[in-house]
Amino acid sequence: MAAFPTEMESKFPLPPTQYINLYTDDNIRKGRVPRPPPPPPNEYSMFSVPFNADDPIIRPLESQAIRRLYPQSYDQRRELKKLNHSILVNFMDLLDILIKCPDSSKRTDKIEDLKLLFINMHHLINEFRPHQARETIRVMLELQKRNRHQIAERLELLESCVRRQVREALQGLPDQVTSLLDVEHLLQPTAPEDKLKPRVEAGQQPHDKVSSHDRLMCSIVDAL
Repeated sequence: MAAFPTEMESKFPLPPTQYINLYTDDNIRKGRVPRPPPPPPNEYSMFSVPFNADDPIIRPLESQAIRRLYPQSYDQRRELKKLNHSILVNFMDLLDILIKCPDSSKRTDKIEDLKLLFINMHHLINEFRPHQARETIRVMLELQKRNRHQIAERLELLESCVRRQVREALQGLPDQVTSLLDVEHLLQPTAPEDKLKPRVEAGQQPHDKVSSHDRLMCSIVDAL
């Protein structure tokens, strides 16, 4: 009997190049490219659990058909300690049941009690997630602020070193050269708002490209 050819079908989507080839210039010009997928609906399912996009980030237990084991107004720290203590007690009870009577129906009841306790405990922990996110952002901002302060301090230290080297270099120049230079202007600190402004000497037009001091320095360098 001749075997019929079987058609192989992959369970995974095609590689991205298969989709890229559909978006050629010719297809775009002729409107043949695939249309974008529609926006997802407000309701969706994940792990067989229905969700709604308009639901709050931390949904209350009542909306999930889960019994709440603590009051509406509560202290999270106190309730977490109580739930932790209840989990330990119920776990010891479960061990006692498994030792004395493993086939008892109380074993299943005790497991369900532990499951409910853990769900309530995790729900209380999840309520701290927004506070944890705010604290994480605060720590990140403080770290960035500290790093910027350190960079500013290093820049000030480098500026002082450069000014000291300039002062030592000016002291080694001949007197006739230093008399023509504005030494005080080179050594005095510059205000932050003045660093971006071009320096204009008295009697000099702002549009002059080269000053007399610059020509003198260029001639000295060319003569070396």
